[in-house]
Amino acid sequence: MIFLHILSHLPTVAETNKIDRFVIQRVKEFRVENGMTQMALSQKLNMSDSFIGHVESPKRRDKYNLTHLNALAKIFKCSPRDFLPEKPL
Repeated sequence: MIFLHILSHLPTVAETNKIDRFVIQRVKEFRVENGMTQMALSQKLNMSDSFIGHVESPKRRDKYNLTHLNALAKIFKCSPRDFLPEKPL
């Protein structure tokens, strides 16, 4: 009974995708504004050359985690919060 109650409060796949897509789009905006290619940003993160391309592709399931957001904030000299929405989606 408690287990079902907890499950009812977990985000659905659509909600998870919505927040992931928001974060991915925000990082992309920072990348483009800074004139950085997908490969260049991947290399600055010490990831494979195709990492950012995979994350930005809607056909892939790759996404950023908190460690990535922290590293991206260092690269773009901003706060990790700058990649998140003001209010829940």
